Amino acid sequence: MYLRTTQRRNKDGSTVRYVQLAHNRRVDGVTQAEVLVPLGREDALDRDGLVRLVASINRYLGLPDTDAPAEVAVLVGDGLTVAGSRPMGTAHLLDGLWRQLGVDSALRRVLGARRFTTDVERVLFALVANRAIDPASKLAAAEWASYDVVIPGLAGMDEDQAYRAMDLLVEADAQAKVQEAVFFAVADLLNLEVDLLLFDTSSTFFQRDTEDIGDDAFRRYGHSKDHRPDLPQIVIGLAVTKEGIPVRCWCWPGNTNDQAVLPEVRDGMRDWRLGRVVTIVDRGMSSEANLDYLTRAGGHYIAGERMRSGAPLVEQALSRQGRYATVRDNLRVKEVRLDGAPGRRWIICHNPDEAEREKATRDAALQRLAAELDRITAMRERATRTAKGKRRTAEKAAHVKAECALRDHPALGRWLRQQPSGRLVIDRTKVAAEQRLDGKYLLSTSDPDLSAEDIALGYKNLLEAERGFRDMKSTLALRPVFHRLEPRIRAHVLLCWLALLLTRVAERRTGRTWHRIATELNRVHAVTLTGSAGSVVHTTPLTTTQAGIVAACQVPAPAVVTALDPT
Repeated sequence: MYLRTTQRRNKDGSTVRYVQLAHNRRVDGVTQAEVLVPLGREDALDRDGLVRLVASINRYLGLPDTDAPAEVAVLVGDGLTVAGSRPMGTAHLLDGLWRQLGVDSALRRVLGARRFTTDVERVLFALVANRAIDPASKLAAAEWASYDVVIPGLAGMDEDQAYRAMDLLVEADAQAKVQEAVFFAVADLLNLEVDLLLFDTSSTFFQRDTEDIGDDAFRRYGHSKDHRPDLPQIVIGLAVTKEGIPVRCWCWPGNTNDQAVLPEVRDGMRDWRLGRVVTIVDRGMSSEANLDYLTRAGGHYIAGERMRSGAPLVEQALSRQGRYATVRDNLRVKEVRLDGAPGRRWIICHNPDEAEREKATRDAALQRLAAELDRITAMRERATRTAKGKRRTAEKAAHVKAECALRDHPALGRWLRQQPSGRLVIDRTKVAAEQRLDGKYLLSTSDPDLSAEDIALGYKNLLEAERGFRDMKSTLALRPVFHRLEPRIRAHVLLCWLALLLTRVAERRTGRTWHRIATELNRVHAVTLTGSAGSVVHTTPLTTTQAGIVAACQVPAPAVVTALDPT
């Protein structure tokens, strides 16, 4: 038996080669080749499968494995014992992406020629991998990288080395030099389009009783998006592409207002010279001053508008008649132009499914509200018929308290109106106004070229920024933050940003969630075997699913033998 190749020429002149397992047989005195197994096209050949087949044949014949070092063959059958086993599949994938995206060279270029006993770039990778695989404090991360996982190129590290690497990272990231170098390396490889830049802010809190004091205090009380106004916090900004790939992150003191950060974001991204960029922001940042700032130097924006603000332009846009164009089953759009804002386009978006849900929720609230008002009216009538005395006073106090509780109810109180007599009634004007807005949201843009469909779909992609924050806080465990110094806090956020970058690329290439990817690859271990001839570190074979994930990420499969130490 032998391997043979055949070829076929296409109409365009290209040649396609095929590989077959064949043997010769004699028919009527003539030797003919007979194909036993067709192995497929040469450019799509499973070379690793052939290597495994050769190794299997060698083992059957008692010959050494030609793909392994000669010393390994000596160890085979020598009464080997398992000395240890550590997971290495997920770290191997992250390291492959880290190098493939050029993060290692970008960090080394920005960090400069610094000489340390431990490779700073490897320590930073270990901290990033820890956020993606098993988030913990820096002390626990150092122990994890030294004893609980295989980090390529790093035998071990301690807490001091972790903190030193973080300090150098923040120092090198002055004016976001690290983020800029990393992003452009990633953008060149992935051919990222940065014509739409999605920006949003969030906050993360600290488990402490008081805020920092001083003009440059960092951990401050502010508007908490985590519903913890009792704890000091910091504000984090995140810019992502429409595919969800993180571009840059920012950190501000916890009392920073969303309206105040957009000029800094615009100036910071302008220094990167990205070309024509349309910035997408939500309603919390769509002040007139911010929108004017975004249009400087030829920039453009897509902004969500507050439909209940009462602004004249918003009311005119919502009241303008016209037909909706169907973009998707759950999205219709209508473009409006106003004489009062000639350089501004308004897009009214309508979601029929959401309109039905909002109507059903409102009808249920009004039905409950009508029942409560009837009950209060009945209590008042009973109190009127009751003879004077303590009982009447108690019942009167009871129904007065019921009215106050209903008026202050967070869900029902918005539909009530208090009459001059003090009695509560359903505000039918408010109900009619809300019916007009069911399932709608309003956008404005300064871009003259984008279609109404692209504007609506671009704004919906703002969910990618929100998903980035959600994953940073849950999967990557942004908090609790085990740091009190501002540079260390900034470094911690930057490590989470790098981890988010790697996980997003892996998700985009495989079509799987990061949780599923990590679960599969954590089952790949590096097993240390020892015997009389020495020790060897052997990687467990990849399953079909694991091999598919690694191949989809365009990362080479881990070597079968990763270390050999003959005595």
